[in-house]
Amino acid sequence: MCLILNLYRRTYWLANMVREGKKFTGPEQVREAAAGCARIRGDTLGIVGLGRIGSAVALRAKAFGFNVIFYDPYLPDGIEKSLGLTRVYTLQDLLFQSDCVSLHCSLNEHNHHLINEFTIKQMRPGAFLVNTARGGLVDDEGLAAALKQGRIRAAALDVHENEPFNVFQGPLKDAPNVLCTPHAAFYSDASAQELREMAASEIRRAIVGRIPDCLRNCVNKDYFLPGSAPVLAPPAALPTPQPPPAGYSEGMNGGYYAGAAAQAAHSTTAVHEPPAPPLPPQPAPVQPSPQPPISLPINTSDPANHQLKQESSDVH
Repeated sequence: MCLILNLYRRTYWLANMVREGKKFTGPEQVREAAAGCARIRGDTLGIVGLGRIGSAVALRAKAFGFNVIFYDPYLPDGIEKSLGLTRVYTLQDLLFQSDCVSLHCSLNEHNHHLINEFTIKQMRPGAFLVNTARGGLVDDEGLAAALKQGRIRAAALDVHENEPFNVFQGPLKDAPNVLCTPHAAFYSDASAQELREMAASEIRRAIVGRIPDCLRNCVNKDYFLPGSAPVLAPPAALPTPQPPPAGYSEGMNGGYYAGAAAQAAHSTTAVHEPPAPPLPPQPAPVQPSPQPPISLPINTSDPANHQLKQESSDVH
């Protein structure tokens, strides 16, 4: 909302003129320096993407006197009645009706360079453009050409396709009436503290409550559903769970989920099993005692010895 007000009232450019030492001694000089300022009351603000941030901008813009329209094909019908807004069903209609276009949608393969040379020609001549969503939504070359030609009166960009943004490089380096900020529209001292508190609260919910039901922003919730986690070792090999320490309830400490089914822990390291007890010594095998050889008479035929041959006693 701050960038929208800056474009309409040219606060940034007027403040820089005063800082540079320019003196305003009469209404003529003010009119010359403030050329391009517009009245807010009665103008139409077009919002692309009516999510949490888009809705907040829409409600604040109404307080300043804007007529607010929006385009969001993913929202159900009737949301515009609850917020008191006007809905359009094509991007072309929004660009044609808006005096200022503010982008609040996510970036995907379908809306990359949503604002380009072709869609800029569908906007009203002298319209404003604000982008605080994703840098890839705007084609910098098409925007720079429209600013130089005066088709777009001014633009405010908090996000850029290539960050960190370098004002001395790229198509926008010599474009007039462009206000660039370093992706800082979200920041305030209070918001920085709130981000840390929200992260700590999410960790506490994971430790104290049930996973994944208690988590607000779990990106892999399907993994924690029953039967989806892989078991690394048979239950007999896992250590026996110990009862919770004294003073802690059954829902504390992450592993003791009250009423939850038992589930093997997931770890990136191997499960260390306790060493097996040593085997008792085995007795030495009993060797059979050797048997004396059996001697046979020389004239006795050994049926098992086929090499012996009895000689004849006849003398020739």
